[in-house]
Amino acid sequence: MHPAEALPPLLACVVYLTLYARRARTLAAERRPVARWRIASFVFGVLMMAVVQVGPLDTLADSVLVAHMVQHIVIGDFASLFIVLGITGPVIAPLLHFRPTRPLRQLASPIFALALWAIDLYAWHIPLFYQLAIDHDLVHALEHACMLWFGTLLWLALIGPLPKPAWFAGWGALVYVIAVRLIGAILGNVLIWAQTVFYPVYRATDAARGLNPLSDQNVAGGVMMVEEMILTTLILGWLFYRFARQDEERQELLDLAAEHGIELSNERAARAARAGAGALLRERLRAGTLDQVLESDHWGVGEAADAPNGQQHPRHERPAVE
Repeated sequence: MHPAEALPPLLACVVYLTLYARRARTLAAERRPVARWRIASFVFGVLMMAVVQVGPLDTLADSVLVAHMVQHIVIGDFASLFIVLGITGPVIAPLLHFRPTRPLRQLASPIFALALWAIDLYAWHIPLFYQLAIDHDLVHALEHACMLWFGTLLWLALIGPLPKPAWFAGWGALVYVIAVRLIGAILGNVLIWAQTVFYPVYRATDAARGLNPLSDQNVAGGVMMVEEMILTTLILGWLFYRFARQDEERQELLDLAAEHGIELSNERAARAARAGAGALLRERLRAGTLDQVLESDHWGVGEAADAPNGQQHPRHERPAVE
């Protein structure tokens, strides 16, 4: 592997980890520490992104399509997932106040994130762009950066701390996951069943390794399909578990409010359950602080802001990040 090709991912790794470490230290000083498991997840995701671009897999990916497909899967699906699991509302808050990155709130909304991810996925598999990435190190680095960035947007829209539209709180998330699966499945099936070699750049290297270029392409599509099926099954299982857990907590909050003679709407109870703020609302209900409960109109969505004790505070302004 040429040293110039290893420089962009290593530099990106240093930048990501440095910025995250500075933000984590700031939050710790403000007594809003980031959970250790989140820090570990972010570091693991960034290192995973870097390792597959500088190690033996990267060298193999330049000459075998199936290895390049595995590389894309690791960067776009798994590294981006671990990175998003390491992000909380307070961690990402500065990006939403910095003009160049302020549009992140809109880009990470489900519709935009899904559309951008799909465009990125198909654009880089157009033979012209795919082969340019193989032949030119900087284009290759841009390809992998796009896989990471748009994969991160995709996960942010599903499990990230930014606000979600009301329709996404329930079955919208399920439709989102199925749409991702179908978009990926179309490309995977094209690669599996095509009888034409789309990427002639691999002909010589496949032949040198005793591989059939068409078979290499078909197997790459198969790897993509299998990975997507496994990942989709796990995500759907998690979604159904989350739906069940949130519904159970919603009912518990309503029952507790009734026991204390406090009128709590089903909508407010569901909002608190979705935001992971059920414990905080439960404390207020037991304390009988009716006004505080009813005034907490912006619980936020997802895990937007971790309080010092691991709970979440209700939001009155900029609900998802402060």
